[in-house]
Amino acid sequence: MPVLVLLLAVGTGCVSTGTNPVSGNTRAYGYSWQEEVTMGQKADKQIQSQYGVYDDEELQEYVDGVAQEVLAESHMRRPDTPERFRNTEFEFRVLDSPIINAFALPGGYVYVTRGLVAHLNNEAQLAMVLGHEIGHVAARHASQQAARQKFTQGLLLSGAVAGQVAFGGNVAENVMGLGGQAAQLLSLSYSRDNERESDRLGVEYAVRAGYDGAEGAAFFESLERVREQGGQSIPTWQSTHPDPGARQQTIPELAQTWRKKVDRPATTIDQDAYYNALEGTVLGKNPRQGFVEEGVFYQPELAFRFSIPSRWDVQNQPQQVALVQPDQSAYMIFTFSDAETPDAAARKFAGQDGLSVLDRQSTSVNGNDARRVLAEGKTQQGQVVRLLTYFIAYGDNVYQFQGTTSADRYDAYRPDFERTMTSFARLTDSEKLNRQPARIAIQAADREGAFRSFVDTDALPSDMTEEDLAIINQLDVDQVVAPDRPLKLPN
Repeated sequence: MPVLVLLLAVGTGCVSTGTNPVSGNTRAYGYSWQEEVTMGQKADKQIQSQYGVYDDEELQEYVDGVAQEVLAESHMRRPDTPERFRNTEFEFRVLDSPIINAFALPGGYVYVTRGLVAHLNNEAQLAMVLGHEIGHVAARHASQQAARQKFTQGLLLSGAVAGQVAFGGNVAENVMGLGGQAAQLLSLSYSRDNERESDRLGVEYAVRAGYDGAEGAAFFESLERVREQGGQSIPTWQSTHPDPGARQQTIPELAQTWRKKVDRPATTIDQDAYYNALEGTVLGKNPRQGFVEEGVFYQPELAFRFSIPSRWDVQNQPQQVALVQPDQSAYMIFTFSDAETPDAAARKFAGQDGLSVLDRQSTSVNGNDARRVLAEGKTQQGQVVRLLTYFIAYGDNVYQFQGTTSADRYDAYRPDFERTMTSFARLTDSEKLNRQPARIAIQAADREGAFRSFVDTDALPSDMTEEDLAIINQLDVDQVVAPDRPLKLPN
């Protein structure tokens, strides 16, 4: 069963010349425009599967409405832009992730996470972020970078297919952070010049749409604070990206320049409409999607549990849970099997090219029918790895638990593999089964006071502090809040 292989390239991938919708100039690109559109279509399906689209139709429609206004002012919709660009449909999605992230795929696919949406304070800030991502698509930055790097086979995201394992010396290297890597790889491939251009375009598009583009500076100040706190990754704004602190200065300057150029007022902020759309959004991690507590992973929706080895890292995504040994020399993947029975799953797994089956047996895991398969394969670098896999029937699904490490370290990790896989069992604890997420409530301050005085710490999600919540509100913890100021608080 593959972990995740996302191939973003199509066609030949040969370097060719094409038009830049922003400048109108002809230059070298890694892909034709049609290839970029096809790439986006294929990758979009896997992005949705990896992250999950946030289940809030009103919020999705609101974000799409703002995005369409900004898109209408972009180079992608101007009369002098070639028709193949003007006719390209854009898709805007809110992804179900607490990570602060926004990114675009080639061909018109733009994403913001609910974590990012929670950190914005008004519609103008959202417009600037969306404009930035539209700018990446319009300027064809991914295709520019592909041409520079002379890719001929495309961008291959993470991956380990049993029997043809694609990892190197650290077998967990490509498992850490699965789910965000599509966005991260595309974003990190951009140059600083690409990012600065998208900042300029984002402000331009937002101002032309009537928004106060300077508002974006406050969001980048929040990003700077998150980065300084060091408690959460910001995949889209790291490495080659300009420093968030510098953006706080340049964005208002860009907005001032564009306000002088447009023939309409650019003063829209619209906090009320934004907060109305935001209210009720899940805040922080959603325990309904699974959570770890005292060394056990719980999945309330599917009513199962299993133990986590001491000190192993947990990466929980919609379609899989990755458990990674601290020095990244071993990992386990828990996911769905597409087979109807454990026996069928085991036979399909054992029949893969490149796999040598060392042991295969029928067994039972806490009363659930299961199959156990031990196999060996080689990495692309020739390293021999050993894979221990359990296929377990439970409820309406067959689950796959696979532990992988180098063959010479298998005996050391086998106890962790076996304990975790054989601990899979029905979840019966009503408190865990009924665990609910915190949601954003918009509440006006009923008095003057420090922000922390309005926070009910018992209502905070387990992964969030008072400081985190202050950043979400673009306030300091001890900053005095005026009466009637709307606050984003957990409910």
